[in-house]
Amino acid sequence: MAFRHPIQTGSDDRAFAEAALSHIDSLYGTALRLTRRAADAEDLVQDTYLKAFRSAHQFQTGTNLKAWLFTILHNTFRNSRRHDGRNPVDVDSEAVERAADEDGAAQSPEQILMRATLDADLQAALDSLPDAFRAAVWLRDVEDLSYAEMAKVLDVPIGTVMSRISRGRRALFGAMQARRVRTQELEMARKHG
Repeated sequence: MAFRHPIQTGSDDRAFAEAALSHIDSLYGTALRLTRRAADAEDLVQDTYLKAFRSAHQFQTGTNLKAWLFTILHNTFRNSRRHDGRNPVDVDSEAVERAADEDGAAQSPEQILMRATLDADLQAALDSLPDAFRAAVWLRDVEDLSYAEMAKVLDVPIGTVMSRISRGRRALFGAMQARRVRTQELEMARKHG
């Protein structure tokens, strides 16, 4: 499939848009992993597509469109974090309390589906990983990106990608083991009073 500059022809624009939008669920899932908030994830995905459509002419035919979109997503996220670091966020404590009382009612359908399809223990363990390891494990094991694609997306050398995946998987395994031990101990305590 060939994509040209988005201004050149309408059919190329549509083909590019259709191909790009076919990855929206994956991008949203990754954005949710990065931001941990549905509203922020939606904003991140929207910004990603905005940048992708504006820069469609820079996409090289024959390369991985999904990896290109993930690169934009991660760069946008990194830039927003840098910006947030310079501009501290004001938090409305009443809004935080209201959100906690809603008990997950504000979750998007994608978030609900994702949580329903992942084992609760695995979900919790994955969420407990540091950002760099969580992103590496997610991009490799869920999004199935190659090491080279991940290196480009995360803007780190391939060796760092491999190290983060290895360390992330090890930490994930350790977290899962610890959760299972705690669960077994609680069951034993319930049985024996």
